[in-house]
Amino acid sequence: MYIFQKTGSAANMALVTLTGFLPTLLLSLPAGTLADRHDRRLLMMIGDGFSALGILYILLCMMQGEPALWQICLGVFVSAFFSALLEPAFRATITDLLTPDEYSKAAGLLSLAQSARFLISPVLAGALLAVTDIKVLLAIDVCTFFPTVFAAAAVRNSLSSGGERAQETRPAFLASMTEGWQTVTKNHGLFLLILVSTLLTCFMGSFQILAQPVILAFAHSTTLGIGETLCASGMLVSSLWLGARGLKGGYIRTLSASLFAAGLCMAGFAWQENIVSVCLFGFLFFLALPFANNCLDCLVRRVIPGELQGRAWGMISFLSQMGYVAAYTLAGTCADGLAATLQISVGRGSALVILIAGILLSVTALCLLPLGPVRQLEKASA
Repeated sequence: MYIFQKTGSAANMALVTLTGFLPTLLLSLPAGTLADRHDRRLLMMIGDGFSALGILYILLCMMQGEPALWQICLGVFVSAFFSALLEPAFRATITDLLTPDEYSKAAGLLSLAQSARFLISPVLAGALLAVTDIKVLLAIDVCTFFPTVFAAAAVRNSLSSGGERAQETRPAFLASMTEGWQTVTKNHGLFLLILVSTLLTCFMGSFQILAQPVILAFAHSTTLGIGETLCASGMLVSSLWLGARGLKGGYIRTLSASLFAAGLCMAGFAWQENIVSVCLFGFLFFLALPFANNCLDCLVRRVIPGELQGRAWGMISFLSQMGYVAAYTLAGTCADGLAATLQISVGRGSALVILIAGILLSVTALCLLPLGPVRQLEKASA
């Protein structure tokens, strides 16, 4: 929002997001291999703790005056670089802690935890920005890294096997990365599902990067914060349900249905400049997402051995999140280009891109059902 208000460009907004995303993508493979070779909880502590340095750098730049766009991008890049160590180790740690019957409920609770940044942060940020500036928010952000590191340390101390992985006989580092690729690709159904996920993340990434310009085109930052919280409460509802009950099967059918519904909600979100309509369709969009994430999570965990989970999740993240790179690279530029060509606001140009992406998401979700290797994947994981 800060970048959009300063430059009025959705492309610049997307550039900052892309800068923060690229390290996560590029380092997902070595980070996944490290998660299988070393103490996963220690990697989480290092990644999360040192990622605060990038945010601190941006804060220092702002205290000396208005920072340049490249300075913000650099700070975001540094923060994302260390955060890249976190994700594969975190996902593999969940497998260390649970039995297969608990995977679905755990995935629901993970969605609930992840929804906090959509539920609490936007309305808090909107309220704070009404009375202060972004430097206060960055200072708060830096402080949040301390409790997360302490939490990872507590989990590490509770697991007696935390440091044993480093003592095992291991293949060479590059050989471990290659094994991650082989683990994912030898299962044709899983590999096909991941490739489809790449396409899906491209469409959903367009929504994520352009939703804020759509709202800011006709609303204040406080309204944006409240609207984001109301939309994200859909994730809270479905995550609570999944955390309590989980899914017992029908993963492919549920995955297709939830993504189809999410695409329709994206189109509805972009249809008109009305905060009630935006919040309603945004709520329904976030309501559908945990079901899709739950299905993908359960299928992967059930077909990949626990000792290979770190490098497998790293490879899966690398392949599936290529769609986000395409979205973050093209969505903002397309929105700005449509706005200039059609002589409409950047917000309406962003809405048009979201509308098209939503329709394509629904069509892709329907194409997922007839894929034989993907249906076989569900039978193999039963």
